[in-house]
Amino acid sequence: MPALYVMIPAALLIVAIAIYIFFWAVDSGQYDDLDGPAHSILFDDQDPSHTAAVDEVKRPPANDAEPVKKPEPPHA
Repeated sequence: MPALYVMIPAALLIVAIAIYIFFWAVDSGQYDDLDGPAHSILFDDQDPSHTAAVDEVKRPPANDAEPVKKPEPPHA
């Protein structure tokens, strides 16, 4: 029974701290944009110095006489 005299005020103090932190986060704007970070992962970063795809398109084929062999997928 004497443990309850310590545990109940400690639990109330922890709940009060959690509520204070929640309202601080809401007031500081932590929950303003919930969709932005979820959608930003879908878009690539635009790097103007990235030219690998452009170089691949501009490069002429090496030899049209040889067919290009595609690697076969591994068999189970």
